Amino acid sequence: MRIIFMGTPDFAVASLEALIQSGEQVVAVVTVPDKPAGRGQKIHESAVKIFATQHNIPVLQPVKLRDEAFLDELKSFQADLQVVVAFRMLPEIVWNMPKFGTINVHASLLPQYRGAAPINHAIINGEKESGVTTFLLQHEIDTGNILLSKKVAIKETDNAGDLHDNLMVAGAETLLQTIQQLKDGTLQPKPQEVLLTTEPLKHAPKIFKEDCKINWDQPTAQVYNFIRGLSPYPAAFTLLNDKVLKIYSTEKELVNTATIPGTIETDKKSFLKIAAQDGYIVISDLQLEGKKRMNVVDFLKGYRF
Repeated sequence: MRIIFMGTPDFAVASLEALIQSGEQVVAVVTVPDKPAGRGQKIHESAVKIFATQHNIPVLQPVKLRDEAFLDELKSFQADLQVVVAFRMLPEIVWNMPKFGTINVHASLLPQYRGAAPINHAIINGEKESGVTTFLLQHEIDTGNILLSKKVAIKETDNAGDLHDNLMVAGAETLLQTIQQLKDGTLQPKPQEVLLTTEPLKHAPKIFKEDCKINWDQPTAQVYNFIRGLSPYPAAFTLLNDKVLKIYSTEKELVNTATIPGTIETDKKSFLKIAAQDGYIVISDLQLEGKKRMNVVDFLKGYRF
């Protein structure tokens, strides 16, 4: 099959690499335009572009996906199939171009957790299981007919970074299985409506900075899940003397306490914990605004309460 791959971050690179190693013919890659990033505003290339360039695969970086020049170039590759992993929403003129359509790899067990941040929301909600789904693109986002899915367990100590890495591998494996079955003619696409149950649909909208502030009035387990669901990125935060304190790694301590939620307790040497509704969040890895990320012992050595 002649395949055009569309993606941006590291999560997508694993699937692209799997396609190449399996011998599939990736004729082109579509990714986001280069843009300045960081303090020095150096030009940043997407992880997918860097990988594709290293493997001498033509790279297309359209600003607008309906641009006539881009569409003409896309058609010129005469792809049988397009694969999308962590990319932008595509117009129909793009996803409907190849004869086999466009397959998307999504980091959840659809129809649950449709949206831009399924990994974060699954952990924030305390799920014990997630997974990946391959499906055919159609008009409404993340609603197309399902091809294959694979479940992945979530440990209570897993953060969003851990689940990201596990789903990245599972996504690449499931994509290869999907393409093989597509070539064999054994795939039976299922409408997502068939998989709907009485359980309410949970959504996974994009997460913004203002969504990451910790509410200490919540139960301790809920705060714990919120922190690990946003670690390592974009990171949950609280305020310490009007400065942003990002919290990356914690343990929960469930105890009966009359302490006001949000109260900090510390021996100023080895531990720092903050009261929640029914216990404490014991912090082990953090970053104060203007400082480097560090473990709590090093932080306490230099911070004066």
